[in-house]
Amino acid sequence: MSEKKKFLLRIDSNVYAALEKWAADDLRSINAEIEFLLTDALKKSGRSIPKDSLPENDSSKTEYENFDN
Repeated sequence: MSEKKKFLLRIDSNVYAALEKWAADDLRSINAEIEFLLTDALKKSGRSIPKDSLPENDSSKTEYENFDN
């Protein structure tokens, strides 16, 4: 997996609050939720994502689908 890029994100407080709740519902950090949503949007729009930049597990699945029981 490639190195993570750090950047500052300015976001409306209401959007942040909604995102914070969504992340908690999905048992993710806010950062992980943003990355998940952006990766999903890129895939759905047909934009290419370099394979070495994707997480080791399949990010198109939920965390529960990636969990092996």
